Amino acid sequence: MMSNQSNQKNQRNKNNRTTFQIIHGQVVTPIGIIMDGAVTVIDGIIRYVGSSSGAPTLNVDSATVIDAKGAYVLPGFIDIHVHGGMQEDFTDSTQDSLDTITRFHAGQGTTAMLATTMTTPRVVLDRVLEEVHIYKSKDMPYAQLEGIHLEGPFISPKWPGAQNPEHIVPPNKEWIDEWETKYPGLIKQVTFAPEREGAHDLIRYLRSKGIVAAAGHTDATYEEIMAAIEVGLHHSVHMFNAMTPLHHRKPGAAGAILSSPQISAEIIADGIHVHAAAISIIAKLKTAENFILITDAMSAAGLGDGEYMLGDLPVVVEGHVCTLKESPGTLAGSTLTMIRGFRYLVQQVGLSVEHASKMASGNPAKLLRIEPRTGSIETGKQADLLLVDQENLELQKVWIKGRLT
Repeated sequence: MMSNQSNQKNQRNKNNRTTFQIIHGQVVTPIGIIMDGAVTVIDGIIRYVGSSSGAPTLNVDSATVIDAKGAYVLPGFIDIHVHGGMQEDFTDSTQDSLDTITRFHAGQGTTAMLATTMTTPRVVLDRVLEEVHIYKSKDMPYAQLEGIHLEGPFISPKWPGAQNPEHIVPPNKEWIDEWETKYPGLIKQVTFAPEREGAHDLIRYLRSKGIVAAAGHTDATYEEIMAAIEVGLHHSVHMFNAMTPLHHRKPGAAGAILSSPQISAEIIADGIHVHAAAISIIAKLKTAENFILITDAMSAAGLGDGEYMLGDLPVVVEGHVCTLKESPGTLAGSTLTMIRGFRYLVQQVGLSVEHASKMASGNPAKLLRIEPRTGSIETGKQADLLLVDQENLELQKVWIKGRLT
């Protein structure tokens, strides 16, 4: 039998793992950057945010103190649109593959994410929901799966992008209701074409359940997007990609999204899907609260050039450009990571570190309604933190719930 002294030592070691203090950093908070700032974490929870000179003394034996030496202290990134990485795809979810994907993206600064599916037969989606449900019931050791993003199968046959058109079906509220009944709260976002028959009923249902209703892979006109916004559409995926484009006489889905503050927009900031100048324009039109960085990363993320699968479609990757093997001009996800996307927003688009941080952390947290516990550096929130060097914005350390990954 273990002695009381050993029990106390083990408990202290356990607590020390998630008890630490960062000092002399540039701490990025919702109200600005604290120069020579400090963050105190006790048992995985942020207990102090302020100046280094005013930081409390930790009363826990052997607690770690990290000198940031002027590096940025950022909230962990939250990726709401990501399909996989390291040869694994969420559509082929197993417990081991979920570990592989979340471990890889945690190493790139992602502390929370949505398991994003593809347009596939329902039997495949049933299995993915079951696997993610089981995974979430355990202590997730890496990036936390907040739930599932269903990208399809309720999309437009005219704008399938890298989705398999054979599996596209009309919007089906009954499917979502069945899944919601079996796995309450697991589905966090559904992407669909809002111009299709049944879409408005689906939007109303999703909003009633607190699920993000997102336009994507859509042939909608400007007027059809605006009508969908009237009944509750409030988000859109991968801006400019797989949607009717902006034209000065026909604004299309892109024009409706850009001109409507009610709807938030995702961006793949890799310099491939959208030009830096176009991202800069969106950043001026959307408020600082409704523009969101995503990766749309596929199974090739973290690996080199070659042939991979996105759902059940073969993809060729050359120099970070992912295209369908059978349709070389069609982009098929990305190999982007959140730290690379964050760096691109600052270094190439010209956004401030605070603005890019909101896009990568605060805004997705608000969209998913998880901002009371994560998405920003504030007292009382869980310690999902990043240390990023000031000069090159290179990732140095990642903490998830106070645990160093």
